[in-house]
Amino acid sequence: MAVQRFEDLIVWQKAQELAIIIYNDFHGCKDFGFRDQIRRASVSVSNNIAEGFERSSNADFSKFLFYAFGSNSEVRSMIYLSVKLNLLAKGRADEIIQVTNEVSKLLYGLIKSMKTNS
Repeated sequence: MAVQRFEDLIVWQKAQELAIIIYNDFHGCKDFGFRDQIRRASVSVSNNIAEGFERSSNADFSKFLFYAFGSNSEVRSMIYLSVKLNLLAKGRADEIIQVTNEVSKLLYGLIKSMKTNS
């Protein structure tokens, strides 16, 4: 059975969870530039999945999945940096990195399945 709505995609659901984690963990961050950038990047992951899903072709959807992949990598990179800047404890950073890795695997799997089915 084909997915009818982007809300049904597990990768979109997981990307939403990631954005909530980022919003909650960086809520009190006084480095406003850093906080705003990591929040924008985290929201961009699920938004690109949603926007691509609503496009007219698999090629467009695939392109937006790669954008989501890039935004997810940006979040992961900023998590590493947040530890070095003492904005986040390493243990918590490792937990968030695990979530970004799960999102990456799901995105990669979806991209790969679209190539196989086209």
